[in-house]
Amino acid sequence: MAGRPRGVADAVILRAAADVIGRVGPVGLTLALVAREVGLVPGTLVQRFGSKRGLLLALAEQSAKNADTLSGRVREEHESPLEALAALIVEPMASMATPETFANHLAFLCIDLTDPQFRHHALTIHQAQGRAVEALLAESLIAGELRTGTDIAALARSVQAIISGAGLIWALDRQGTLVQRLRQELDSVLSPHFPPHRGDDLEES
Repeated sequence: MAGRPRGVADAVILRAAADVIGRVGPVGLTLALVAREVGLVPGTLVQRFGSKRGLLLALAEQSAKNADTLSGRVREEHESPLEALAALIVEPMASMATPETFANHLAFLCIDLTDPQFRHHALTIHQAQGRAVEALLAESLIAGELRTGTDIAALARSVQAIISGAGLIWALDRQGTLVQRLRQELDSVLSPHFPPHRGDDLEES
């Protein structure tokens, strides 16, 4: 048992912290709750992260690093650029299975918007996502999944707006799941830009 604390990687602790935030929000999170989640004592987290704020900043920094790698991974996993785009949008939100979980993660975003250190990481995530969305849309245009002449930059901004707003509306009306809502809204913003043959194919399927 003495060696167990040293064997728990920071990445495991940060994933546990994200899970705890989903259940109780950032205000309700304590080092004791996270420590219990991974089988450590709170003092071990103090040694590694210094404080609750240090733990949350480490989580924000790790999330920013993950944002840079997500686009490459989903592109490798999907033949279609548009399917990769859907995965890029859905995967980070998939753990928010209930409106309450979404609200708790939204409370973390409120910290991002008001605290300069947290905002730096949130902006990094937003910018990485924007680059990835635009790159996948550009690939989709080349692959013929989007109509020739589509304004990729404008469409990318609309897609990011969908990502930001769909969850809020879903948490209010609670129709379906968040993943279903994201896919529905993404299709709504993309479908006017599909070439005619894609619409025909969809009807036949």
